[in-house]
Amino acid sequence: MIFIAVKFTTLPGRGDEWPALVEEFTRATRAEPGNLFFEWSRSVDDPDRFVLLEAFAGPEAGAAHVATAHFAAAMETLAGAIATTPEIINVEVPGQGWNAMAELTPRPRS
Repeated sequence: MIFIAVKFTTLPGRGDEWPALVEEFTRATRAEPGNLFFEWSRSVDDPDRFVLLEAFAGPEAGAAHVATAHFAAAMETLAGAIATTPEIINVEVPGQGWNAMAELTPRPRS
């Protein structure tokens, strides 16, 4: 699978607008046949910073994603809302999604 992590920093004070800006892009990407997950998180330290974790079934699915109209539209829209060039990690890893963490499990509840 192709695993991608991207850090986005919005223009100062525009963090509250980010979820609406990425809503259509997120929905369209999640509907792609090769998408395994596409999840946003907001920094607890900086309200203008977001991290996107995404994965695709393989290189072909990743290439197909970048070639979509919704990807091109999102890049155009987001370019006007970011303060810095996003930082990215893009790697190919074995598997097709998340695995359970062996070091931590929930405690039994009474």
